[in-house]
Amino acid sequence: MGKLTDEEFDLIKMHTTIGAKILANSKSVILQVAEQIARFHHEKWNGKGYLQGLSGHDIPQVARIVSLADVFDVLASKRPYKSPYPIKVILEIIRKERGRHFDPDVVDVFLENIDEILKIKSEAGFAEDI
Repeated sequence: MGKLTDEEFDLIKMHTTIGAKILANSKSVILQVAEQIARFHHEKWNGKGYLQGLSGHDIPQVARIVSLADVFDVLASKRPYKSPYPIKVILEIIRKERGRHFDPDVVDVFLENIDEILKIKSEAGFAEDI
């Protein structure tokens, strides 16, 4: 298993559009929020994300929050292709990406609450990953 080709990565990126289409046009407020998350969770604060290249506050706040949560989960979790990163490394990556990948305010709130986040992760049975 190696790095994805450009064609494979383009296909992977379509999950944002496909997910948003599945959730589109709902009358349910929670599904409307889920549509925003699906569509925009790979946008980056600095505008270098995908699919639309949105930046800063043009990215819906819910997507900015889920973007950080998603990256944290990927880094902290064991996957078939990787071991979990140590929490110290995860936090270094998140701090480094503050203002680039992630909304600085979302990072600040995340870091202020990291002990509670790790406690919840542990109580949910996922502490063994990190």
